[in-house]
Amino acid sequence: MGKEVEPEAEPWIGFRDGVCKFLVILLGSSLIMALSYQLFFYAATADTSSSSSSENAEILAMNASIGQCDLSSGEWIPDSRDPAYSNSTCSFISSFQDCLTNGRADTGYLHWRWKPHGCELPRFDANKFLNHMRNKSLGFVGDSVFRNQMESLLCLLSEVEEAVLVYHDETFQTKTWHLPSHNVTLGLIWAPFLIKSTQAISKYHIQLYLDVLDDTWTSQYHKYDYVMLSGGQWFLKETIFWENNTVVGCHYCAGKNLRELGMDYSYRRALRCVFDFVSRSDHKPLVILRTWTPTHFEHGMWYNGGICNRTKPYKESEYTADPVDVVMRDVEEEGFQEGVRSGLRLRLLDTYHPSALRPDGHPGPYRRFHPDISKKLQNDCLHWCLPGIIDTWNDMLVEILMGEEELRSAL
Repeated sequence: MGKEVEPEAEPWIGFRDGVCKFLVILLGSSLIMALSYQLFFYAATADTSSSSSSENAEILAMNASIGQCDLSSGEWIPDSRDPAYSNSTCSFISSFQDCLTNGRADTGYLHWRWKPHGCELPRFDANKFLNHMRNKSLGFVGDSVFRNQMESLLCLLSEVEEAVLVYHDETFQTKTWHLPSHNVTLGLIWAPFLIKSTQAISKYHIQLYLDVLDDTWTSQYHKYDYVMLSGGQWFLKETIFWENNTVVGCHYCAGKNLRELGMDYSYRRALRCVFDFVSRSDHKPLVILRTWTPTHFEHGMWYNGGICNRTKPYKESEYTADPVDVVMRDVEEEGFQEGVRSGLRLRLLDTYHPSALRPDGHPGPYRRFHPDISKKLQNDCLHWCLPGIIDTWNDMLVEILMGEEELRSAL
């Protein structure tokens, strides 16, 4: 799937069906129960020995936080303010995420803000971001959810300066923007698996090379002072795994006489390969891992009538995690901790919990212009309306970046 025929549908093929979920529940239930507390509160505890205490404190300090405040733990509270931008003031919003233009009538989802326990999360300040990031570059490496976040960032910045598109590949999936007044460069690099794959050739029977990185991003890694990485729902597709030029197994490939290793196996190997590269590279940018993005399909999935028509955030007690999300989120925590313990300059943008509580923030049927909602339509319950809750991800990103000494003092 190198060329997106329908961009917002690309992560959904082979997505979270009954077989996948059954395998996860059957094989991983004990793991899920043991780790359920970690679903909502990020706690980087490598082990319980006394020697690990300092390591755990270091990892927690490196998480997105203000002082001792964990930005990923909190609640959504009402906010009467309008968003920082609108569908009429920002030209960067893809049609699939332009929910207001597409006819979504309920606008309550725009009037909530994330309140971390014990502190405040400042609203995105475009002047602050641009002034501190002057002569710097930031690259996003991942799939269409990162495109969703990049468009949010471009919209937030456009209130001060409009970014200029200076590069795009032939599929418009990899792009670079420049903000000339501040000499800030923003890059979006299409690498949905982070590792080498055949997704550009075919969306079916994808071959994943678990020990080889996708050179689409590694060839550009040296250009950026700050690099955002994220894996995503592409790992849920039917995939065949290669290591050392040998097929070693697969995920969801019934009938192929291959060992089912699972999506968590490939994701774990991909993150390990990524962090090995970061460790060996002579270029040492700040690397930020953005966490797994939960979906909110109800009464089915994208292919069989699943919807997301809620109009308010979940309260803490109302949300029940999808076991797939729990497993994949745990793989990230494990990989992040390993990276920090090995001395990498690594941070975590932990958007998982705030996002999990926002079933109302997706386009749903409004991924299309003025859909006939009286009919059974395909819903998008993975991506996010713009403006919307994904803007909060960039609020959190600013706090991570401003925690770095070279940016705190850059004016």
